[in-house]
Amino acid sequence: MDKIIVEGGRALNGEVRISGAKNAALPILISSLLNDGLNTFSNVPQLQDIHSTALLLENLGARVETQADTVRIDAGGQIHHEAEYDLVRKMRASVLVLGPLVARLGKARVSLPGGCAIGARPINLHLKGLAALGAAIELKHGYVEASAGRLKGADIYFDVVTVTGTENLMMAAVLAKGTTVLRNAAREPEVVALADTLIKMGADIQGAGTAVISIHGVPSLKPVEATIIPDRIEAGTFLMAAVLTRGSIAVINTEPDHLGALIDKLRLTGAAIDLDGQTVFVNGKAGIKSVDIKTQPYPGFPTDMQAQFMVLMSIANGTSMISETIFENRFIHVSELRRMGADIQVSGNSAIVRGVPNLSAAQVMATDLRASASLILAGLVAAGTTEVNRVYHLDRGYQSLEKKFAALGAAIQRVK
Repeated sequence: MDKIIVEGGRALNGEVRISGAKNAALPILISSLLNDGLNTFSNVPQLQDIHSTALLLENLGARVETQADTVRIDAGGQIHHEAEYDLVRKMRASVLVLGPLVARLGKARVSLPGGCAIGARPINLHLKGLAALGAAIELKHGYVEASAGRLKGADIYFDVVTVTGTENLMMAAVLAKGTTVLRNAAREPEVVALADTLIKMGADIQGAGTAVISIHGVPSLKPVEATIIPDRIEAGTFLMAAVLTRGSIAVINTEPDHLGALIDKLRLTGAAIDLDGQTVFVNGKAGIKSVDIKTQPYPGFPTDMQAQFMVLMSIANGTSMISETIFENRFIHVSELRRMGADIQVSGNSAIVRGVPNLSAAQVMATDLRASASLILAGLVAAGTTEVNRVYHLDRGYQSLEKKFAALGAAIQRVK
């Protein structure tokens, strides 16, 4: 099993190009199920989750061709309605095929999903919404079984903001008869990117990026060419690395507007950050200041940057409080950071982080995608050589992370 070895103590300098956003690419690739014909998607990151999605789409009957960062998908043939356990168990986003399959075929049988071990992440809001659109829903033997004639528009309120729930129901509603209104909808850039792609296909969607999205159903959609937006979490991880190591990095091919909450917090720690088009320049300074954060749905501070920010606070001057409001069980990385000398106390959904002068290298184990990135960041500033195990989590969401860090001057390598 691969592991990553990091020798700490080097400032990172140079420029790094950000890959396409995994969380935008997954629903957009899956949206190709809604039309007949060849869809072409560019700037697609080369990740394990993308590969898993391609296998899932092929299993459903689509033709998928991948060439570097371009993926072509033709779902014009015989599409099957069942997404099997062996394919869905690998990642939670597989549940996104549910809406398109019911919309197009009038039926779907999808295994309950897997993915990172960070809380229950129930899909009940997806199922409640599909039922409101007229689908009959049953849970049988670990599968969701949904059936309907043509779905009918409905007014749907989400009790909790859900990104994949918003995406799934938006895809289900584009071919429904009448108008669907999604209230308390997720506002993430990835939701907007999916809506933009569906609109290119011929969907009638208004309000994406706000809390209320209106979808007027159309009879059919056409194939598209679309480019995946930059990954704001990967960009944020490199911004964090520059601040941690007191380096100077230009983060290119990113979308600064998507990074507002994070940039604000990093500036409060004392970092110098300048924006120029699709480039963010960051300079780390001595004397990192402690700052409190509370994760929130977009445009608030992203839960996917919480673990990385905790590493920064672990060597800051003073004490900070980190509150996690999105997922339970998202402090699993704390025990590993403590092994490296961090002073962190967890109480419920909050962590008190008392900054220490230095972290020290240790053998640590990744528990989920973002925790694995946080342990590598900790290794970049720890005294000695850190060994991060179980980095297969990392490959689900970061394209060649260790190679990008090495190009910036980090002493880092992957070993088998």
